Amino acid sequence: MPKQTQPQQPWRIIKGQQSSYLDLSRMPSKILLLFLLSLFFTLSTISFFRLFIFTKTTTPPSTPTIHPISSSTHAATTTNLTSKELKLLTNLISKRSPCNLCIFGLHPQLLTLANLNNLGTTVFLEDDPKKIGSISIEPKTMQVYKIDHGLVAHEAYELLRHARADHSCSPRAGPLKSSRCRLALTRLPKVVYEREWDVVVVDGPSGDGSDAPGRMAVIYSAGMLARRRTGKVTDVVVHDVHRTVEMWYSWEFLCHENLESSKGKLWHFRVLGNSSSGGFCSTTGA
Repeated sequence: MPKQTQPQQPWRIIKGQQSSYLDLSRMPSKILLLFLLSLFFTLSTISFFRLFIFTKTTTPPSTPTIHPISSSTHAATTTNLTSKELKLLTNLISKRSPCNLCIFGLHPQLLTLANLNNLGTTVFLEDDPKKIGSISIEPKTMQVYKIDHGLVAHEAYELLRHARADHSCSPRAGPLKSSRCRLALTRLPKVVYEREWDVVVVDGPSGDGSDAPGRMAVIYSAGMLARRRTGKVTDVVVHDVHRTVEMWYSWEFLCHENLESSKGKLWHFRVLGNSSSGGFCSTTGA
C-alpha cells in the first residue's frame, strides 16, 4: 500500500537537509496580512520602546531628541504625497462626499480634495502665511484659516507623559475648546468646534525639525473631534507616519485597532465616536 502523506499546512515550516523556510505563498491572504502587520508593529515597538517608556520613579528620564529631517528631503517628506497616497485620499473623499472635511496643512495636492468635495464643506487650517498667500482660494468650495501652533516637536515626549497622567486629556473630559489639556487646540476658528467632521486630514504643521511646530496637538485634537461624534464614524488620515511623533501619537490617540488602511507614509483610521470613554484605545481603559 502506498504511503499516505499528510496535507501540508500553508504556514508550516518545512525542514530539509540544507535549509528551512516559511512557505508564505500558501498562506491565506488575510492571515499573511495580519502576520506582516504584527511583525511591523513588533519591530517598531522594539525600536522606539526606549524612547517612550514611562518609568514609575519620581525622576523622569531625559527628554528624547527628535532629529530634524535634512533640507534635501524636506519637500518630499513634509509636503508631497506620492501617487498612491493621494489616490487613497481621493478615493476616500469621493466615497464620503459631500461631507465635512477638515484639513490641517495646505499645499496644491490637498486642493484636489476640496474640488472633489465641492458640494460639502472643506476647511484648511495652515500656520504658514506664505503657503496661504501662494494658493488660489475658491470661496465656494473651501475656507482657509491661519492658525498658530505653540508646541514644538522636541516637546513630544513630555506632552505624551502629561496626556497619559492628566484626566483633562481623556475623551470624556469635555469639549475640546474648553479643555485644560496641554495638547488641546483651543484657539481654532469657531467653525471647527461647531461642526461635526466626517474626515480629518493631518498633513501639517511641518514637524520637520526638533524646534519646528509639531503635530502632537493636531493628532490629539483630531482624536477628540472624532470621539465627540457619539455613534458616528470619522475618517482620520495622518501623513508622515515614518516619523516618531506622527507614529506614536497616532497609536496613542487614534489607535492601531482603528487602522483601516495604509499607503506609503499615510495611515487611514476609522474612529467610532464615544465621548464617554475613559481612554482612547481599548488597551488604555474605557
